[in-house]
Amino acid sequence: MFEALFVSTGIVTLAEIGDKTQLLAFILAARFLKPVPIIWGILVATVLNHALAAAVGNHVANYFSETTLLWLLAASFLAVAAWTLIPDKMDDGGSLLSQYGPFVASLVAFFVAEMGDKTQVATVMLAAQYPWYLAVVAGTTLGMLLANVPVVLVSNFAAARLPLTLIRSLAALCFLLLALYAAIRALGWLA
Repeated sequence: MFEALFVSTGIVTLAEIGDKTQLLAFILAARFLKPVPIIWGILVATVLNHALAAAVGNHVANYFSETTLLWLLAASFLAVAAWTLIPDKMDDGGSLLSQYGPFVASLVAFFVAEMGDKTQVATVMLAAQYPWYLAVVAGTTLGMLLANVPVVLVSNFAAARLPLTLIRSLAALCFLLLALYAAIRALGWLA
């Protein structure tokens, strides 16, 4: 269970660096200048989104043999590794959500931005790999908060100093290692 929690936290934290939702955190922090409601919006949106994603992952795991699931996981992790290397961009256009305040704007914007995002895909894959639903949701949510809360708190200060290319490369390497691990297990080389 602790492995599921720690792996989920680490993978999502690394994958989230430089992601569009981190850019969204910058935009929201600059627009509203109220970090607490933005952080609460990120937390609630992430819990809801990742709970749904993990439920899908747990459900899908029931329909495949262990070997087939491992090959699917290996291919998915490999695809996310490649996807992680591509920097995200986000327009800073105005939004109707701004009129509802920082909490609602953050909640809705983060929930929608996570749909189909690599961290949501990673949550599905992690939930398919680990049978501990709550540990995966807690880990992926913690990973999102570890990556996004500092951005909200220090806004532009951190962006100019983080080596985003190196961090994206490390995240891609982690997904690649998970793909290799799943493939090795699918081949029966590890129990």
